[in-house]
Amino acid sequence: MDLQDLLNQENSGDGQQKASPLKSLETDLKFYSDSMKEVAVEIMVEGISAYPIFIAHQHEVNIGEVILDRNELNTEWTIQVSTLEEFVERNIIHEDKKELFIKHYKSAHKYMCLFVIVPEGANFVFYPYTG
Repeated sequence: MDLQDLLNQENSGDGQQKASPLKSLETDLKFYSDSMKEVAVEIMVEGISAYPIFIAHQHEVNIGEVILDRNELNTEWTIQVSTLEEFVERNIIHEDKKELFIKHYKSAHKYMCLFVIVPEGANFVFYPYTG
């Protein structure tokens, strides 16, 4: 799923577009892009994982490590980094869905894999790095 698809799902039932916190996520991702790409490449080069996953949230999340704190950076979203392996270990991605996830995983050199957490739920999104 692309971020635009997720943004487009934010329509209310009467066809009116409601203000989406995901608009601010897109702004933050453009600001964070270079730092996130650097972290993803480091994870792959060091052999930690071929599948880095970034968690974007506005709450407290107990997975991965904080790399970009919204309070410190005066932004809307905090970004944590994890891996496919941790997601499987914590049963967020079920073992029997691991191969399907890998099949749909986009190049980590071109796209950030985001697990976006909002009050309504969470979803995986692939968003291109800027620059």
